[in-house]
Order: sequence, then structure tokens, then C-alpha cells
Amino acid sequence: MKDEDERAVQAAVDAELRLLDPGVRTCPDRVLELLDPEFTEIGASGRRWDAETILAVTSGGSVSPEAPIEVSAMSGTVLAPGVVHLTYLSDHQGRRAWRSSVWRLSETGWRMYFHQGTPAG
Repeated sequence: MKDEDERAVQAAVDAELRLLDPGVRTCPDRVLELLDPEFTEIGASGRRWDAETILAVTSGGSVSPEAPIEVSAMSGTVLAPGVVHLTYLSDHQGRRAWRSSVWRLSETGWRMYFHQGTPAG
């Protein structure tokens, strides 16, 4: 992988991990800084979300320092300049899901454009 691609993937990974951080999740402004204005998600529940509706979930306090989301098998690839696709396995209190995120570079930094969670056995 080229240095430029490695930096892009690392920036997306860092941003993804910030979105999973309990301290960030409780602050809607910090969450919105990481979400693209056109953000959509298809959750592990099958529900569709946008930036506004996902704030109710992130600020709900279900992820706390005492019950963080554990991440493993994180990998990323550059799809095009300024576009990174990440995949990883999340585990939150025994609920495991394969996750897929598309990040795109904007004038304000890396922002999540799309996210999908699929329950893992």
C-alpha cells in the first residue's frame, strides 16, 4: 500500500474509533463532526438511519466506559482518492456484528458516509 493510502486508511480508522468512543457518542456535536451530511446507516437491526436519527442512539448512553464497544479484525482499503472502506467485527456486551463503513474526505476532514452492521454468529 502506498504511504498516501496508508495515511488515508489510518485517518478513517482513527475517526471510526472516535465514533465508538463513549465520550464522543454522548456529545451530538462531536458525532455530527464525524458524519457526512448525506450519512446513512443500515443497522444490525435492519433499521435505516440518517445523521439526525442516529444521534438518539449514540447519545442514549448504551455505550459507556464500563461497557465499551470492542473492535477486532479492523481492515481498510482506499476505493478512490478521498474514499476509504473499513470492515471490522464489533462486540458490545456479547452482541457481535460485522461492520462496514465508507469514509470520505471533506473540507473538514474524514466523515462517515455509509455504515452497515450485520449480526455475527
